[in-house]
Amino acid sequence: METIKSRKEFEKVFSRGRRYGHRLVRVTVLRNDNEAHGKVAFVAAKRLGNAVFRNRCKRVLREAARSCGLPAQEADVILFATHATHNASPREVAAALGGLLGKACVA
Repeated sequence: METIKSRKEFEKVFSRGRRYGHRLVRVTVLRNDNEAHGKVAFVAAKRLGNAVFRNRCKRVLREAARSCGLPAQEADVILFATHATHNASPREVAAALGGLLGKACVA
């Protein structure tokens, strides 16, 4: 799974991407028609809680992304954890993520 790592890539997705939200996960998607592969990033803000809480949220997001087939070839995607992500199962988050990606016409 190729991830977004540089600040430049994050800013590009933030400035040009579309945002979609759900109780369990928030998504920013930037369609890139000219690139051959997409990337994905997992974000858990410090305001969510301590490192253990944030790492659990990112583990859930990573597993949900794998089951949804991310990274999609036609888009760069940033996944944001919410407070509800911590208590949700990866299967529940994957269902929410699938709906959001369907709205974004990615999956």
